[in-house]
Amino acid sequence: MAPLNSVRHALALHEGKDPLELKRSAKLAAALDRARLMTFDQCAAAYIAAHRGSWSNPKHVSQWENTLATYASPIIGALPVAEVDTPLVVKVLSPIWQTKTETATRLRGRIENILDWATVSKYRTGENPARWRGHLENVLANPNKIAPVVHHPALPWQEIGAFMAELRTRPGTAARALEFLILTGVRSGSVRGTRWVEIDFDRRVWTVPASRMKSKQEFRVPLSSAALALLGSMPRTGALVFPGRKADSPQSDMTLTAVLRRMGREDISVHGFRSTFRDWC
Repeated sequence: MAPLNSVRHALALHEGKDPLELKRSAKLAAALDRARLMTFDQCAAAYIAAHRGSWSNPKHVSQWENTLATYASPIIGALPVAEVDTPLVVKVLSPIWQTKTETATRLRGRIENILDWATVSKYRTGENPARWRGHLENVLANPNKIAPVVHHPALPWQEIGAFMAELRTRPGTAARALEFLILTGVRSGSVRGTRWVEIDFDRRVWTVPASRMKSKQEFRVPLSSAALALLGSMPRTGALVFPGRKADSPQSDMTLTAVLRRMGREDISVHGFRSTFRDWC
């Protein structure tokens, strides 16, 4: 008895149909059937679950979930992911594109990532309707012109000498942490978590482990004489160089900002000192 596929092939030829075209059509129909089983919300949940382990900041997960639940789910959440097209994506983004531009641009990127995941997972086919370049840029206004990037207020490098002189008159661990941040040009989180074991006084190097770096790569910071002198003045009460109220817990992310406020410098930001450092270099 001839195999079933061979019989179908012969019947197709007899009826004047292209067997290969029939096979392609059957595959497409099967793909569409699979796509109908996954909604956009289900794909979003699967994408987040797949990437949750690589997102070190727990806030990142909640930001994804909250923006999608607030703006995307009411419009496309229950739809089969294969049916999400450009007009639907624009319908999601348009209401907040002018008023909440930063949120909208992040939302667009998240939708694009989810739809890419769905395509790779065979739940949809075709181009990604949420892509920006060569696509949505023709429909939506340039976000940089609607809401230009606002940089962290930075102290002009010409004023850093006078600022440091005043900062050194301020008592407390937080003031020393801010001083160390300025001397090294490193992010606040890395400074607040500095541990004594990371400091090599002989080699004049501070090695920040990958686990505490935003880039997830080990970072070595050369230490100036001023930075070494500052470290030498700090009491060793525990593992942390700049501990919080408890010796084994770091300071909060607002502690250094509070130092600036006490100095009456609401016009600049802690993060802005990285820009000051770069301008001086």
